[in-house]
Amino acid sequence: MENPSIDAKPDQPKSGVAAVVGWRLQASVETVIVCLCLFWLLSANGAFLAGALKSRNWSEPGTWALLAAMVALILALHAAILGVLLNRWTLKPLGTVLLIGTALAAFYMQRYSVVLDPSMLRNVLRTDLHEAGELLSWPMLLHVMLYAGLPTLLLWRVQIVQRPLARALLRRLAFIFIAVVLGVVSVLAAFQPLASLMRNQKELRYQLTPANYLYSLASVVAGDVRGATRPREPIGLDAKPGPSWAQAQRPRLIVLVVGETARAANWGLSGYQRQTTPELAKLPVINFAQVTSCGTNTEVSVPCMFAPVGRRDYDEARIKGQEGLLHVLARAGVQVRWVDNQSGCKGVCDGLPTDAVATLNPPGLCSDGRCLDEALLPSVDSAILRAAAMQKPGVEVLVLHQLGNHGPAYFRRYPPAFARFTPACRDDDLQRCSLEEIRNAYDNALLYTDHLLASVVARLQAASERVDTAMYYVSDHGESLGENRLFLHGMPYAIAPDVQKRVPMVMWFSESFSKRANLDTGCVRERAQKDAFSHDHLFHTLLGLADVQTSLYEPTLDALANCRKAAP
Repeated sequence: MENPSIDAKPDQPKSGVAAVVGWRLQASVETVIVCLCLFWLLSANGAFLAGALKSRNWSEPGTWALLAAMVALILALHAAILGVLLNRWTLKPLGTVLLIGTALAAFYMQRYSVVLDPSMLRNVLRTDLHEAGELLSWPMLLHVMLYAGLPTLLLWRVQIVQRPLARALLRRLAFIFIAVVLGVVSVLAAFQPLASLMRNQKELRYQLTPANYLYSLASVVAGDVRGATRPREPIGLDAKPGPSWAQAQRPRLIVLVVGETARAANWGLSGYQRQTTPELAKLPVINFAQVTSCGTNTEVSVPCMFAPVGRRDYDEARIKGQEGLLHVLARAGVQVRWVDNQSGCKGVCDGLPTDAVATLNPPGLCSDGRCLDEALLPSVDSAILRAAAMQKPGVEVLVLHQLGNHGPAYFRRYPPAFARFTPACRDDDLQRCSLEEIRNAYDNALLYTDHLLASVVARLQAASERVDTAMYYVSDHGESLGENRLFLHGMPYAIAPDVQKRVPMVMWFSESFSKRANLDTGCVRERAQKDAFSHDHLFHTLLGLADVQTSLYEPTLDALANCRKAAP
C-alpha cells in the first residue's frame, strides 16, 4: 500500500489519472498497474489470442465478441494479480523484474513456440549455467532492451502518489474487486466458446503472459518446498538377489546410457534416410523401433523412467516423493554408480555414488566446464576394473548420463571429425539458420552418440572374458527441429508432437551375459521390431537383467521377460 502518513501534495493529482509535473510523471500505483496490463496485452499475448481465434470466421459477430471477452479477461486477470503483488514500495523493483521476466517469456514463446507450464519452468530452473548461456543471443538482448529496458526507464521516472493507509487500502480493495468483477463478466459473456476453448486447448492457459510463468513458478516452488520437508519414501524394501547370484562364476556389469534429446525420427537404425548410426549398424546390437518417452523434458522423463509406475499411471508428486530404480538395486546388493555429463540426475541417484564428468576432467575432452560425451568412457574402464576385482561375483550397474543432442547449440555437442553433414548450423540462435542447417548439426550430434555407444560396446566386448557385460541405451525425450514452427522440446505431453515423444532404444549383450541370463537374443530382436515399448519398461527390465527380486517387479513390463528360456 502507499505510505499512510503522507497526504498527497497540492501539486499531485488526487485522481488515479497520471499527470506530468516538471520532468517526472506522477501516477497512482493503480494507474501504473493498468498501464502494465495494457502493455503486456499488446506485447506479450499475441500467441494466446492467435491460438484462441485460429480458424474462426472474422465475418461472424461471435468472433469479435470472443475477442473482446478475452481482451477483458487478460486485463482483468493481470490487474488482479498485480493488485495483490504491487504497492508503493514493491512497484518499481518488482515491476522491473516482471518486465524483464515477461520480455524473456514472450521472446522464447515466440521464438521456439514453447509453453511455460510448471514442467517447462522446472526444466528452466534446473538448467545449468552453460546450457542457459547457449540460449542467450543478440536478438534476445535487443528484444529485452526494447520490451523491458525502455518500459523500465519510464517506470523509474514515475513519482507515486501518496495516500493515507485507510484510503489506500480502500482504493486497492476496490481496484481488485473491479478487476475480479470484470473477469467474471467477461467469462460469463462468452462462457460457451471460452469453456470449449479451454477444454480442448488446455495449453492456451499457459500462453497468458505473465500469468503463465507466475503461476508455474509458484507451483514449482510450492512443490519443492513440500518435497524438501519430507525424505523420499523408500520402496522395494523386499529387494534381494535372485538365484543366479549364487550360481554366478563371474561378475556382471550393466552399462545404462541415458541419452539426451535424441529422437527416433533421425535414428539411422530405425530407418532414417540418413545413416546416423553407422558404427552401431556394424555391431550385433538390438534396436527397438517403437519406443515412447515418459515426458518431453529431462525434469519429467528421467525421474519417470526410473520409477516403478511411469507414464501409464503418471503421478509427479508420487514419483518425486519416492526412491527409484537405483535405490532398489542398491538395496539388493547391486553396486550402483551415476556418472553425469548433464545437469544432474534429477533425484534418482540421491544418496548413491555419483561422479560429474566436468570434475573428473579427462584430458582433451573438456573446456570451460563443459565436456564432450567421450569423457564418459573412462568411467566404463573403471567400472570394468571394479567388477573384475569383486571378491564374490555380483552385479554392477553403471549409469552414464549424456549431454547428447541438447539444443539449441547442437554444433557444440560433437568434435570437428563428426561434422559430416554440411552446412551445419553453428549459431546458438536457431532462427538464424535454415531448417536444413539445423538438421545437419543435429544429425552430426547423433553420429557422435553413435560413436560413444559403439565405443562402450567395444570396451565391454573386450572385457567379456572376465566380466559378463551388457549395454542398455535409451534417450530421455525427443526434439522438434522446426516442424510446424516448433523448436527444441518441452511441449505439454498431451499436445507434444511425436518427434518429442518417440525415442531410440538399443541393447547389446555379450555372449556370456546372454547365456547366464538365459536370453534368446533372436527372440528379443524379433520383439524389438514388431512390439511397442516405452520408458515404463526400463524399471522392470533392469530388475530382470540384474536378477533382483522384489514385489515391485512386473514381468509384463520387462521387455525381455518373454525371451528368457527356462533356467537349466
